[in-house]
Amino acid sequence: MAVVSTATVPVIDLTRYDPALRSEIARAVEAVFASGRFVMGPAHESFEKALAERLSVRHAIGVSSGTDALLVALMALGVGPGDEVVTSPFSFFASAGVIDRLGARPVFVDIDPVSYNLDPSRLESALTPRTKAIQPVHLYGQCADMGPILEIARRRGIPVLEDACQAIGAEYGGRAAGSLGTMGAFSFYPTKNLGAAGDAGAVTTDDDGLAALLKSLRLHGSSVTYHHDRVGGNFRLDTIQAAVLGAKLPYLDRWNERRRAIAARYGELLAKAAGTGRLTLPSESLGRRHTYHQYVVRIAGDDRDGVRKRLGERGIGTSVFYPIPLHLQDCFLPLGGREGDFPHAEKAAREVLALPMFAELTGPEIERVAESLLESVGLD
Repeated sequence: MAVVSTATVPVIDLTRYDPALRSEIARAVEAVFASGRFVMGPAHESFEKALAERLSVRHAIGVSSGTDALLVALMALGVGPGDEVVTSPFSFFASAGVIDRLGARPVFVDIDPVSYNLDPSRLESALTPRTKAIQPVHLYGQCADMGPILEIARRRGIPVLEDACQAIGAEYGGRAAGSLGTMGAFSFYPTKNLGAAGDAGAVTTDDDGLAALLKSLRLHGSSVTYHHDRVGGNFRLDTIQAAVLGAKLPYLDRWNERRRAIAARYGELLAKAAGTGRLTLPSESLGRRHTYHQYVVRIAGDDRDGVRKRLGERGIGTSVFYPIPLHLQDCFLPLGGREGDFPHAEKAAREVLALPMFAELTGPEIERVAESLLESVGLD
């Protein structure tokens, strides 16, 4: 391969919109202004309906962010002081932060080192009489191994909240992420596969009672104006964001397919290097449809940061998701977590590196990233 450009290849570029989509978004936003319905308006209702249909669930409840989706879902389950919620130590901070905010205790289970998701074989030993929910994370766009997780939860009578914030469009056994557990939480942060023009999120469920409760909780615990049955919060999805998402949702499948094609091309270009053991590529687990929210490789030999620096010098953008496991974050040290508690998560935190990944990435850019990576790890 030959270097085709000296221009920077960003890890993500949110400016490469199809002109037709730009026009659709502009029309959708203008319609909100024309209606004057800026809160809980028609665009909000339309997006919720379309999202529920796309994910094959009875209810999709738009909320203010992915973090708030997790938070309000746990509130709907009655999580509070003295409770425990089991989740992964290798995820974005919100996965555990929302648990702590409710006065509950996050209980971590180490990951499977191949998929980076919670290892079901370690789950049952983490459950106690105080376990109020199990919250598996579908990391990087691939579902956790939900079959055994759901079986353990069913046997123990524990609800499952899917943290699907990175996995819109992913599938497990032919079913959509967010449709498998008791509820699913989604983020539409601008960098997600389906991104808003700011913060936005949603909770999905097939349970009519939970759906009604979620709708109340996002409106300060009110089902009838100025009558409050419970204490909720202001977790409403902004209607302008709903309009943007409604315009973009029909493009989701083609964007995800493009991401899968980019991942396949990376795999072709890096396959021989992966065979050396110096570089580990992501893989799609059996029975799952990976949507590659991130394309994450592993760099062996404690040189991840050096490789990242060398890639930066070559104009290749990268990110690390995530450099510090949650049990080692300063705010969670009072829980008693120590280095060595979750070795697979800790090793992943030292080795993972996310390469450029977005649907508009070009063929020459993919080749340049692959060549630069091989040079940076000394395998060119």
